Amino acid sequence: MEKFKYDLELLIEGQDLNYIDIKRYIENNFKGADLLIIGTKEVVRIRYNTNMPWKVMEFCATQGEIYGVMIVNLVRQARGLEG
Repeated sequence: MEKFKYDLELLIEGQDLNYIDIKRYIENNFKGADLLIIGTKEVVRIRYNTNMPWKVMEFCATQGEIYGVMIVNLVRQARGLEG
């Protein structure tokens, strides 16, 4: 199993968001694990373990306004350090 260094969480606010299309795009274009996407046409919440959270964020910014961004370094966290 591949280890992913970062846990990314964020919200996207927009109009006519389609969380299923967003999910498919992320799955097909960014390596990662444990993808969770829920939402409505106005707000989508994403949580994803990946090695390149900035690339996922870059895509999400094309879908609407992103906010509530949190990135946890899982490797540091596993060593008992602040992530």
